[in-house]
Parts: sequence; C-alpha cells; structure tokens
Amino acid sequence: MKRLMILGGSRYAIPVIEAAHKLGCYVITCDYLPDNIAHKHSDEYVNVSIIEKEKVLEAARELKIDGIVSFACDPGVVSAAYVAEKMGLPFQCSYDAACILQDKGKFRRFLTDNGFNCPKAKRYEDKETPLKDADFFTWPVIVKPTDSAGSKGVTKVDKPEDLPEAISVALGGAHNGAFIIEDFLTFEGYHSSTDPFTVDGELKFITYSDQLFDPEADNPYTPAYIIWPSTMKETYQNELTSEIQRLMKLLGMKTGIYNIETCVANGKPYIMEVSPRGGGCKIAELQTLAYGVDLIEAEVRKAVGLPVNDIKQTECQGHWCEMIVHARPGQSGILKSVKVDPCIADNNLKVVDLTAEEGDYVKPFTGANMALGDMFFRFDSREEMDKVMAQQYEWLHIELESTERTD
Repeated sequence: MKRLMILGGSRYAIPVIEAAHKLGCYVITCDYLPDNIAHKHSDEYVNVSIIEKEKVLEAARELKIDGIVSFACDPGVVSAAYVAEKMGLPFQCSYDAACILQDKGKFRRFLTDNGFNCPKAKRYEDKETPLKDADFFTWPVIVKPTDSAGSKGVTKVDKPEDLPEAISVALGGAHNGAFIIEDFLTFEGYHSSTDPFTVDGELKFITYSDQLFDPEADNPYTPAYIIWPSTMKETYQNELTSEIQRLMKLLGMKTGIYNIETCVANGKPYIMEVSPRGGGCKIAELQTLAYGVDLIEAEVRKAVGLPVNDIKQTECQGHWCEMIVHARPGQSGILKSVKVDPCIADNNLKVVDLTAEEGDYVKPFTGANMALGDMFFRFDSREEMDKVMAQQYEWLHIELESTERTD
C-alpha cells in the first residue's frame, strides 16, 4: 500500500485524502494543530510543524512514505520539496526551485533577471531601509509578506509616510521575517488564479480565470469570486502560456499541479505567482467540474509514483463561478444561518461547502481565512452570471446575531 504524507490539515486537504483513499493509499496528515479537520479523515496524524523541514523529513523517513504533497498549504511547500529531494520522491521541482517560487522577493528577482515582465520590487527584512527607498518605487505600492498566501498581510500604500504601519502588518503575516514592496499594478480586466498541470515539465492543462474582489470588503484585495472561462484577450493568454512554459523549463520543473496567478497591466501580461501545489479556494475541484479533468487524482498519482492518467487540454463547459462566502462589509457576530433563494439554488447552485457552522463567531472579511466557505455556480452565459452575481445580497442571506465577544 502506497503511503502519502499531506502537509497541513485544513479542509482543502480533504479532497486529496478522498482521492488517495480511492487509489488505495494510506494517508498521513501532518501539522502542529491536532484539531484541524483533515486529521479526522486521514489514517494517521503526525504532530510536527510543517515549516520545520528537518523534523518533517525525520517523520517522513520513520513512516516510510512513498509521496508527499502540500496541497493548498503554502507554508509547507518548501518542506515538501525538501523531503521529496532527500528521499528521492516525485515532486514538481527541486528544493532550490521551490525556495525561489515560495519567496515573493526571490521570485521577483528571478523574473527580472530572466527577462519576464515584472513590477518593480524590493525584498526587505528590516523596517528602516524601505523608508530610504521611497523614490525607487512608482506610487502607490503594495506591501506584502514574502511567504504568505490568501492575501494575508497585504496592504496598498498611497504615500511613503504610511509605510511603517503597512510593514508591520506584512511582518505580522510573514513566517520568514521578510516582506516585499512593489509597484501597484492597475489590472486591465481581471487578475487570474488557476491550477495548471505539467507532465515532465510540459504544460498539458492550463486555464485562466477572472478573479474578482469585493471592493466594499474589509480587505478589498482578498478574492471574493473566481470565474471560468476568463475574459482575458486570447493574445494575452497565449503569451502567458508561452512565458509560463519558458519559466517551467528554466526552473527544471517536472510533473504536477501548480497554483499560478497572472494579470495584464500596462498592456503587458505578468506572471505574478507560481507555487508547486494545488490552490486554495477549491480551484482544482471547480476545474474538474468545469473542464472534466481530475487534477487532484493526477496529483496524488504523481506523488506516490503511480502512472498519471492522460492529462489534456479541454474546453470549459458553461460558465462557472466560485463564490467565497463572506459576511457583508463591517458585519460580525454569531452565525445563525446561510440561505440561498430557491430560484438560484435550483437553477445555478452546484456545490455548497460551508466551513462555518451555526453558533460560530463570524469576523469581517479581512483575508481568505475569514471565509465562511465556498459555493459553485454554473450558468449558460457570462451575461446571465454577471447579472445574478451582481445581485448577490438579494438572494444570499447570511443571518448574524450581533453580540460583543468576551474572549
């Protein structure tokens, strides 16, 4: 029986556990939070911090694993690459490549050095040096941790005197004590976040999405909706696909799933982030429904050394929207219910995966970790989708009981 180690125990690991079980694998989940939900679904749990790569390696050797993934779990990717390299297990890339991809500052430097479109950016580990570099940037700027995901610790800054507060926020979300400052890009159209797949370094499946934000949310830079297919111009999609493939070759990538974020600004397409893992927000699951390609099973197969089934490019069947369910701007309180009007539920709603339960305390939508769950919708046209989703607050009812917290 193949033994798969999954770093992280969030709900996003559950579909990976289910796919592994269907393939007859023994699943071990690993992190320092024994109450995480995924541990209830795995065959074994190991209490080890996923950012401590040597301890993860020690546990992996003792358990004689056949494969390791850090699916939808950004902090564990470097450790997963390290363990795979030390134990000779399949992984998307080398440990060195993972260290580049998982550090936004190093990745921006790699992109610049190799001639990719890249916003002007600098990486820092102290609070004072950036204040002397104000003239280097074109304002406004974005300040963000180098190693976090889900828009945690990200702040748009309009003027230099507001940098100190933003730097403190970024450092509060950083695991490695580093942050970057980069020019703020005004998107043409929408940002894209999707999960492509390579086989032997060749892109076999790639999509682009429209990632929309709730401008009234407490953090307006946290994704609130992801839509397929994208409205991005085909010329930009083709150029991005070519550049992503070039990046894969330069980094010596192998077989596996990725979470890739791209955008178009200033008339140019940009590769913003590439992570050798499945994305959060259940992207791979929605792509399976929309495109008919089971990337989660393919990733499990790759990880434990089983043959990867034929991965090929397909077309999106209909128009799909993943909505990250969240409280209305400024709202917080005890959750009583989440309801969708029957007309939408019957005609368009395909998947409901709520993580918040009745009685939970709901906080303002300041990051992906404040989401109440996800809903998948399918429409026959983009026009129908846009009309319905624009009226979200009319048919989605999140009932909260206002109260002051005592803890």
